[in-house]
Amino acid sequence: MKQLLSEQQLREGVRRLADEINTYYQRRPLVIVGVLTGSVVLLADLIRLLDMPLEVGLVQANSYRGAATTPGPLSINLNLLPQIEGRNVLVVDDIFDTGHTLSGLIEQFAAHRPELLRSAVLLRKAGRVQVSLQPDHVGFEIPNEFVVGYGLDYANLYRNLPYVAALEPGEMTAVTDASPRGASSAEGPPS
Repeated sequence: MKQLLSEQQLREGVRRLADEINTYYQRRPLVIVGVLTGSVVLLADLIRLLDMPLEVGLVQANSYRGAATTPGPLSINLNLLPQIEGRNVLVVDDIFDTGHTLSGLIEQFAAHRPELLRSAVLLRKAGRVQVSLQPDHVGFEIPNEFVVGYGLDYANLYRNLPYVAALEPGEMTAVTDASPRGASSAEGPPS
C-alpha cells in the first residue's frame, strides 16, 4: 500500500477541521452526527478538540453491499439520531467521493428541520463528485485512488490503520479472494 497521509498529517488535519468548526460555531451548542462506520475514528478525535456544548449522535448509511463495486440504493438508518429539530447540526463523514451518501443524509436531516445543517469530511476525492452539494469543512483533498485506514475500509479490513493509504487493485483482489464475506466498502472503487 502507498501511504497518502501519515499519522502526523492526520492529527494536523483534524486539528485544522476542529479549529474551523470552533471558529464557525463560536461556542454555540452543536449536535454532531457521525456516519457509521467509517467516521468513527475521525469523530472520536474531532470531538475531543471541540469547545462548545456538544451532543453526539450516529447514523448508519451505505450504498455498497457484499462484494459490490458499484453503489446501489442508499440505505439510511436513523435509529441513533438524536433530536435535531431547531438545533445546529454538523454531519461528519470519512470521505466525500461521489457525494451521494452525504447528499442523501443532508436531504433526510433537512426534513427534521434543524436550525442550521452543515457537513464536515476528512477526505474529498478528486474527480468523482456526481452531486451539486459540497461539504462545508474538508480535512484533505486526495487523488482518485481507493483509500483505506483511519476508519476507511475494504472488505471490512484496514479501518485500524493509523494512516491513510491507497490500496492497489492487486491488493483488493488478494483481500477479496481471501475474505469469506467479500468486499464491502462505503467508498467504492476508483474509476
